[in-house]
Amino acid sequence: MTNIAIVMDPLPSLALKKDSTLAIIRACQRRDVTVFYLHQEDIHLWDNEVCGMLRTLRLREDFCDTLDATSAGEDWYQLGEEARAPLAQMDAIMMRKDPPFDMEYIYSTYLLERVEEQGVLVVNKPQSLRDCNEKFFATAFPQCGPPLVVSRRDDVLKEFHAQYKNVVFKKLDGMGGASIFRVMENDPNLSVVIETLTEHGQHQIMGQVYLPEIVDGDKRILLVDGEPVPYALARIPSAGETRGNLAAGGRGEGRELTDRDRWIAEQVGPELKKRGLMFVGIDVIGDYLTEINVTCPTCIRELDAQFSLDIAGNLIETVLAKLNTR
Repeated sequence: MTNIAIVMDPLPSLALKKDSTLAIIRACQRRDVTVFYLHQEDIHLWDNEVCGMLRTLRLREDFCDTLDATSAGEDWYQLGEEARAPLAQMDAIMMRKDPPFDMEYIYSTYLLERVEEQGVLVVNKPQSLRDCNEKFFATAFPQCGPPLVVSRRDDVLKEFHAQYKNVVFKKLDGMGGASIFRVMENDPNLSVVIETLTEHGQHQIMGQVYLPEIVDGDKRILLVDGEPVPYALARIPSAGETRGNLAAGGRGEGRELTDRDRWIAEQVGPELKKRGLMFVGIDVIGDYLTEINVTCPTCIRELDAQFSLDIAGNLIETVLAKLNTR
């Protein structure tokens, strides 16, 4: 029997209609994998051993079969009794905790790295979760990305805006479309946007040339062990918006990958695999890579529904294959 622990947000907080972690749990159940549930705060060091306050988790069978939020009711899952156990007893641990990516998140990766040293497969690799900031990591592939700047200096950021005139500014640790500002030529809010995002020069931010192709969607492409799923979810902004994020009101539309999408995936995929980033979502607007999401990629359910895929099943089969070769 294979045991997989999933570090995740509280079950009652999940969006039942679209949460990707639920698809991963269902894929585990269909393969007789025992799932253990824990929160970030449940991981701790006890007598020099990394432990977790673990509970077995099963989705109700009819809910598991359909993941139908409309008929889920209140008893759509079953939890076992909580008990402390060394995390080294797990075969694999999946880090599916949503950001914020803060010091508490980093401390969790320190703890998970100790478990990894004992032979447990951690998805995604803790060191790479720390190293690969989801916005800055995309700059490792300049051949794929748009013109951009990363700075905390007011004059540097304004110089970039003066050169390109239509720019998107965003925090390096933002998620879900939060704190993303489009600043056009002669915009009187340029200074206040920079002051707000950098907190008066205290934090690095990113500026990217505005890509008008956003009106056709910000494409999320999922990669499993460096290989792209053949379809992307284009997140199309609502009227009057420049952000396609579903959390910001965008609409998801599935599309087959273009040649350019596949080329970008070919550029990025080998590095993801080398770094132990087994499940990743890259964001592409038009012809350009804009972000690489490594912490808790989503959009499994939307793509599965539109194209009869089993992305989570593919991911779990990949995890099991890696376990079998160890």
